[in-house]
Amino acid sequence: MSADERPRDGVEEPGGAPAARPLLGSDPFAEAGGPDPLDAWLDALDQLAARGRTTAAEAAEASLPRRENRTAAAPEPAPRLAEVELSPELRRLSRLVGEEPARRLSALLGRLEGYDRFGLSRPAVQQAFPLFYALYRLYFRVRSSGHEHIPADGPALLVANHGGLLPFDGAMAVLDVLLHTDPPRLPRAIVDRWAGSLPFVNVFFARVGQVVGTHENLARLLADGESVLVFPEGVEGIRKPITQRYRLQRFHVGFVEHALRARAPIVPMAIVGSDDQAPVLFDLKPIARLLGLPTVPITPTFPWFGPLGLLPYPVRYRIVYGEPIRFHERFAVRAAEDPAVVRALAGQVRRAVQGLIDKSR
Repeated sequence: MSADERPRDGVEEPGGAPAARPLLGSDPFAEAGGPDPLDAWLDALDQLAARGRTTAAEAAEASLPRRENRTAAAPEPAPRLAEVELSPELRRLSRLVGEEPARRLSALLGRLEGYDRFGLSRPAVQQAFPLFYALYRLYFRVRSSGHEHIPADGPALLVANHGGLLPFDGAMAVLDVLLHTDPPRLPRAIVDRWAGSLPFVNVFFARVGQVVGTHENLARLLADGESVLVFPEGVEGIRKPITQRYRLQRFHVGFVEHALRARAPIVPMAIVGSDDQAPVLFDLKPIARLLGLPTVPITPTFPWFGPLGLLPYPVRYRIVYGEPIRFHERFAVRAAEDPAVVRALAGQVRRAVQGLIDKSR
């Protein structure tokens, strides 16, 4: 099967003929101009399939590195908290954040030297942690529940609603998982390609462990046994108006394809508070398109107070994790090639997330 023959969603053109559109949609994984970075990899898998494997999807599954056979660049599992000894530098950090959070950082980063394959840096995480921990404890005053549903190890997809213009919801979700898992896990949040193109911002995201959304990056994260945080609403989630607060927008469904291929559970998440931190009264979409921006919002404070008007209000966050959805136990890998199946399964996840939101507000 060639790259052009892979399943696509049909979109009607003015002449009536269906236009090819990637199943993943335009965000967060679709390339804004130019070929998809994973197409060459998929074409190579197609050649494997043609030489004797049943399908390209099965070839893809066979080609991904297993957790039992990680490459040298793949992360090592973190030790449990009881096994951790604090280094002198983390003892100093513990005076700011407390001993247990410092132990969690030590367990998570103790075996990391330099950078990992996606740019995660131990010094950057240590320096950024006190600020985000203060936001978590004092500014957003996060409360959470359902941590028992987060897999202790192995690949997992955390699927959450998105809101609030600036990605503080992602930062609080990442920190919440880190603070409530043992061994500690650092979810790798998939960020929009547009954010990945911003100078300084893109480097900061990479250094603290977040990853630009491409097919290849997501596939490799799951193959490494990582937990991955995704926001299937994409940009539509952050720019929805106040009248749509906590109403999920259309889901981009590519995360289901990757969950099936990686045999990874999906954990639905509700983040309550993000839609209140910067309520959008109106989105100037024509101006946004003209400037090449995802949104030009009008809020109660922006643009009236300039850039400061984009800062979030000190709302209280509540994060709730639902029971894992294990599609891979009911469907074969080849189901990832069926657009109808993928859309239906994404709809189930969307309903699960919306149900958590409704119960938690």
